[in-house]
Amino acid sequence: MNPEPQHPHTREAFYRRDRRSVRRAREFTRETLTAWNLDERLDDVLLCVSELTTNALLHAVPPGRGFRLHLTLHPDGVLRAEIHDSGPGELRFGDMSPDSEHGRGLLLVTLLADKWGVGERNPGKTVWCEFAVG
Repeated sequence: MNPEPQHPHTREAFYRRDRRSVRRAREFTRETLTAWNLDERLDDVLLCVSELTTNALLHAVPPGRGFRLHLTLHPDGVLRAEIHDSGPGELRFGDMSPDSEHGRGLLLVTLLADKWGVGERNPGKTVWCEFAVG
């Protein structure tokens, strides 16, 4: 008998260009990971989602638009968070000098996530990060 194929768990939410959206995306992520019984890397995931959604709001979401957050738990134990926005596809590391107040978000994502990257979409891009959770 063939085993039943396992499908990924997926949840998504849309957020408007509003400074409260970062908090809402973080709350959505916490609720989703709690429902999926994933708390071992919860803080890392929350910080990365917070950084990537902040970047989307600051640099990639024009007035009147928003961004979408996708969370997917794959059967192989990999959690993927994707932020879909309508900004250009290039990402830059900011000014990481000791006196700078900004620019360390992507560095944090690089340090905390197992993988991350950028994919194209029309219009805009998808910035994603992955975490081994199982």
